[in-house]
Amino acid sequence: MSIIRRFNGKDNDYTWEGVEVRRYSEEFDGVTKQVPVGPEEGSNNFHIRYFHLEPGKHSNKEFHPHEHGVIIMHGRARVQLKDEFFEVGPKDAIFISGNDLHQFVVLGDEPLGFLCVVVGRR
Repeated sequence: MSIIRRFNGKDNDYTWEGVEVRRYSEEFDGVTKQVPVGPEEGSNNFHIRYFHLEPGKHSNKEFHPHEHGVIIMHGRARVQLKDEFFEVGPKDAIFISGNDLHQFVVLGDEPLGFLCVVVGRR
């Protein structure tokens, strides 16, 4: 079923109609995740997720078989890709290959927000 998720956020507060803001995990206070396009919309081949990290926070340091496409929407981060580190900001696009170690660490006093596209079956 096709669907439109209307954006109703502003500035660094990104939300979409009908999309639940979920805590990323119990271990990561100050990090939330939304899935504007995913299994609830019937998307089997890919999912679009939005992550919001408060200043001083970071994502999990992890690796897994599936690849990611990421676009930074707001804020700045230090991104680890394998054993290299990069600073990224708004509108930067990042491709993370399958099985590459990766992590996002917020830089500065502003929250970090990014869209992340992954395959549907992981």
